[in-house]
Amino acid sequence: MKHSNRENDFLIEKVKEHGELIAAIVSGFIILFAWRMESTGLNTASVIAYLTAFVVGGYAKAKEGILDTIENKNLNVELLMILAAIGSAIIGYWTEGAILIFIFALSGALETYAMNKSHREISSLMNLQPEEAWLVRGGFEPIKVAVSTLDVGDHLLIKPGERIPVDGQIFKGTSSIDESAISGESMPVTKEMGEAVYAGTVNLNGTLTVKMTKPNSESLFQKIITLVQSAQSEKSPSQQFIERFEGTYVKFVLLTVLLMLFLPHYLLGWDWTTTFYRAMVLLVVASPCALVASIMPATLAAISNGARNGILFKGGVHLEHLSVLKLLAVDKTGTLTVGTPIVTDVIVRESLNQRETLAILASIESQSNHPLAQAIAKYAKENDIQTTQGIEIEDVPGWGLQASIQNVTYLVGKPDFVGKEEAAKFANRAAEKLAEEGKTVIFLRDTEGIAALVALKDTVRDEAKQAVKLLKELGIHVAMLTGDNDKTAKTIAAEAGVNEYIAECLPETKVNHIKEYLNNYKNVGMVGDGINDAPALATATVGIAMGGGTDVALETADVVLMKNDLSKIAYAVSLSKKMQRIVKQNIIFSIAVIALLIISNFLQAVDLPFGVIGHEGSTILVILNGLRMLKS
Repeated sequence: MKHSNRENDFLIEKVKEHGELIAAIVSGFIILFAWRMESTGLNTASVIAYLTAFVVGGYAKAKEGILDTIENKNLNVELLMILAAIGSAIIGYWTEGAILIFIFALSGALETYAMNKSHREISSLMNLQPEEAWLVRGGFEPIKVAVSTLDVGDHLLIKPGERIPVDGQIFKGTSSIDESAISGESMPVTKEMGEAVYAGTVNLNGTLTVKMTKPNSESLFQKIITLVQSAQSEKSPSQQFIERFEGTYVKFVLLTVLLMLFLPHYLLGWDWTTTFYRAMVLLVVASPCALVASIMPATLAAISNGARNGILFKGGVHLEHLSVLKLLAVDKTGTLTVGTPIVTDVIVRESLNQRETLAILASIESQSNHPLAQAIAKYAKENDIQTTQGIEIEDVPGWGLQASIQNVTYLVGKPDFVGKEEAAKFANRAAEKLAEEGKTVIFLRDTEGIAALVALKDTVRDEAKQAVKLLKELGIHVAMLTGDNDKTAKTIAAEAGVNEYIAECLPETKVNHIKEYLNNYKNVGMVGDGINDAPALATATVGIAMGGGTDVALETADVVLMKNDLSKIAYAVSLSKKMQRIVKQNIIFSIAVIALLIISNFLQAVDLPFGVIGHEGSTILVILNGLRMLKS
């Protein structure tokens, strides 16, 4: 019984969703039936059938037009269509009036479909979040509970193949996670104990216990849904202009039609029937339906396309800005580069064993949380070098580490800490050469002098090089802003292929550089991590956050890339440019069709049926053209 009720609810929902289309099709069949009766002489019956077609096909749009006029106190195209259909009926053109209503209803249904198609992307996204979860408490068996009843700190069991219901941290287990719903990235990510997982993502192969870290309403997944929903409701400047223009244009058309009802009779000698008929044709062909539908379907489709590919736009205005971007300022760390240093060179004193010396260095560094120390410890682990735990170290802030192993004192750190002159001369002045390559050099000193040096570097992402190349091909000047010294900045800039770089930038000075770029280039984008770059992101024409899915990124920027992948910016710019091309095509086409039909009407070269087909056909075409934005 419950299953049957669900099916009935589903059918009712589908009928509601496609109500306009069903009404348009039904009115079409009634028109065919009425035309058939008219051809056999059943005139009264055919008129009743045509009236029925008017009501069935035109009810939704008539209601929409009247309510919109009352609410906004402004005229709209729906009222023009209603008046044109009524006027056609008054002069006995029942068939033409009914066909006008049918095609208008059909184009309206298509526009609704375009809107629903865009919103369906979000509806399908919302369906990815589970409603139930396996709650683990103490040593008891897991129990299935509603996700809405969970609290922060609860432990949940996630079985292989299940969707993760909440934002949390892995408490136990290792597994591959499909994060495509969050990031748009199809490749699974392996996650271990302590790493973050997100609601809506899929646990592929391992059993996990996850500790809930955020309320359901604050999950990253929910924030993405809210963000895209608000973006869909925000209108671009072009759309706002068209909607303002619509009210004025409709008044102008009605005034022109009013004059058309009388002037041609007196000035051109037309009979009253022809005069009224041509006024009704003008009412149809001058309506700006196609012009009004030129922008919104394309914009919504582009926003949905971006969301599907891990690019979140906070509104159509930012899409428009991306299409005219002249310069893109890019933060270095975590954007162009991986964001974590890796060991590139190891040089050990000739009298020492390299693996043993590295083991000593890694044992000392493993006691520190400094990124450079962690990179050295990771390098040792990757090369199967055993480290000793529990070594007592003394952290000398700003300089390095001091440790004692088997009564031997070791110093690890900068040249000034281990002995500047000795460090400079070590291994034929290798440190100087490595520094010129943009690398950071760490030294190990024992009782006999400098024992080893390790060079580390934050490497440029492979996809960043390709992305910079694509952006330059799109005619965008790429500038790198970094807090690093000039040598490191110069090396990274050369590797990444950017047009220019500015080194030793503080967060506050980045804003000044963005302002300078705005003066020179007018339309400037800024890419950052959404935290220390927030002032610069806000100052730029378009702020783009490379957040890797962080909350701060969602809140600061105009555009959010759910993965730290710069190539998504090139995709977003291309998407924006394509949308602008489609919008321009739609506007030029719709204006050209309206102008052609108006001129043809004055020359009496177009009759009402062809006016209806030309006008409504152009509306359908611009909507279909806008829907092309759904394709990648």
